[in-house]
Amino acid sequence: MVLALLVSCVVIALVLLGLFVFGLRRRLIQRSGGTFDCSLRWNVPATEGMDTAPASHGPRGKGWIYGVARYSGDRVEWFRVFSYAPRPRRVLERSAIEVLSRRAPQGEEELALLSDAIILGCVHRGTHLELAMSEDALTGFLAWLEAAPPGQRVNVA
Repeated sequence: MVLALLVSCVVIALVLLGLFVFGLRRRLIQRSGGTFDCSLRWNVPATEGMDTAPASHGPRGKGWIYGVARYSGDRVEWFRVFSYAPRPRRVLERSAIEVLSRRAPQGEEELALLSDAIILGCVHRGTHLELAMSEDALTGFLAWLEAAPPGQRVNVA
C-alpha cells in the first residue's frame, strides 16, 4: 500500500515536472519576441499550383505539425509545439524562401489547422513546404520577406 502510494506520488511529480518544463520552453522561445503560431508541412511534393492533394501525404489535412515560429534576423526559426527540444526543428532563411501560392484550408485541413489559418505554398532551397498561419501572422511574414536588404531576390506571390 505504501509502495503504491509512493509510486503514484512519483508519477504525479514527474508529470507535473514535464508540464512545467514544457511551459518553460514555450516561454523561453517567446521571450525574445517576434513569435507567431505556424503549422508546417515539410517536403510536400511539387504539384501544379499546389492546389491538389500531395500523393505522399494522402488526403489534405495529413502531415501538418503544429508549431511556433520566431523571427531571428534574416531567418525564421520554427519549433514544434509538442517537443522539449531547445533548438528549432527547421530554420528558413529569408533569401532562400520563395512563396508560390496562397489558399484557404480545404477538407480535413480545416480540422487539422487553427480556425483562421491561411496556407502559403513555398519553396526553401528546393524543398516544397506549406506554412499555415493566421491572417495577421501572414501579413507580418510577407512584410518580413519583402523587407529583405537591397540586392536580395525575394519572390512573394
